[in-house]
Amino acid sequence: MLFNSFRFLVFFPAAVFIYFLIPKRLRYIWLLAASYFFYMNWNAKYALLLAGSTLVTWFGGLLLGLCQEKNAGSFWKKWIVALSFACNLGILGFFKYFDFALGNVNALLERLGMQVLERPFDIVLPVGISFYTFQALGYTVDVYRQDIRPQKNLFKYALFVSFFPQLVAGPIERSKNLLVQIEQMEQAGFRKLYDYDRIASGLRIMLWGYFLKMVIADRIAVIADTVFDSWYFYGTVVLVFAAAAFSIQIYCDFAGYSTIAVGAAKIMGFDLMENFDTPYFARSIQEFWRRWHISLSTWFKDYLYIPLGGNRCGRLRRHLNLMITFLASGLWHGASWHFAAWGAVHGLYQIIGAETRPLRERIYEKTHTKRHSFSFRFGQSAAVFVMAAFAWIFFRAGSLSQAFGYIGRIFTKPDWWALTDGTIYRLGLARREMNILVFSMGILFLVGIVKYKNHETVDAFLAKQCAWFRWGAVAVLFFCIFLFGIYGPGYDAAQFIYFQF
Repeated sequence: MLFNSFRFLVFFPAAVFIYFLIPKRLRYIWLLAASYFFYMNWNAKYALLLAGSTLVTWFGGLLLGLCQEKNAGSFWKKWIVALSFACNLGILGFFKYFDFALGNVNALLERLGMQVLERPFDIVLPVGISFYTFQALGYTVDVYRQDIRPQKNLFKYALFVSFFPQLVAGPIERSKNLLVQIEQMEQAGFRKLYDYDRIASGLRIMLWGYFLKMVIADRIAVIADTVFDSWYFYGTVVLVFAAAAFSIQIYCDFAGYSTIAVGAAKIMGFDLMENFDTPYFARSIQEFWRRWHISLSTWFKDYLYIPLGGNRCGRLRRHLNLMITFLASGLWHGASWHFAAWGAVHGLYQIIGAETRPLRERIYEKTHTKRHSFSFRFGQSAAVFVMAAFAWIFFRAGSLSQAFGYIGRIFTKPDWWALTDGTIYRLGLARREMNILVFSMGILFLVGIVKYKNHETVDAFLAKQCAWFRWGAVAVLFFCIFLFGIYGPGYDAAQFIYFQF
């Protein structure tokens, strides 16, 4: 059930309305049922995988709690965590990486002149499996570290794993945030639950998410898809333009989903973590990853990078830890070498940035660079965007060979005439659609500036303004979605990019 589908626009108000009216002791049961109904709209059978992951990690948490009560040694606790990880990652690995592994084995066998292995069965990747698996495993580690007590109520824990606003594409929540709120939800009376300001805030947040997705992401996707699907026909200008277009598309698409999820949860009284914080305004790749897909980047930092030794090791080991983390992040996004290459590129960015920092500092001092000036900051952000857009080529390409072919044509097939001959209007969007896109991106840029300068969410900024300003902003967003949104008869609600991960 997609957020930008008619079915969700019927499901969500009904789910919230019943949630507000039923006795508070039954609220988590209702939300659990609604969450499983939401998930089963894709494939009812795969709800068994969601339930299986929930049971394994819940039972593992109980065993860890028992070990802590009995003062058992770390040996048994480590084995419990290992078994929980083995079960969950085993299921994830089978559904997500079996075909990838088989394809690589067959490629090796073919190169050696041996008979290839037949594909024994067709595997369909269950939607959201990477997200809820990581969320459940994070709970296991949190209990092991005694950051949170084991949740004894199976249904409350199941709701934590399957909470429908963020179930299939994040943000990947932490038990210290969402599970604690689920435990406290029974304490909220009707007046506290039906808080006008909170509900209005949630609706504004959802509206902004729909604007990002339906007005910008789905429109600019036409350009990115047109060029990337036929990249061998184009030259430098068009290929660079499409790479920049995809950079905007994936941000608006994924940030749009996360924003709708945060707003939907807030209407029901839950505060989810912010997943994006103006990443293209970052002034370094390190800062970019502190602002992009925050829930996943912090998950890898807390549960992989730091356990590997983090930056507490020597320089070479620290770089190795970084590369392992980013390679894992790349493969988490997809079972293909071009995703691994995307992660490796960002890992190299991090390593090169760390190694060249002393040299850059000396250059800035020798040249008396005004590092707090607008021009310097703008140059840094522009450089980060270019580096990120280059890496996104690996992410968007259908294969590693296509990515290298795409990059090769950028440097070998100049088409400077495309800057002036109207080529950009022949990439799938007519002039009117391009004008709408430029106008919408202007709104995106202004909102980004406000958010970056004020160090707060856009809704928090709006809440401080006069009523006429708040309602005016809401009206502009609503009419932009109504007039310019990609929807209507014959429209197939475009799937969010991160659903495939």
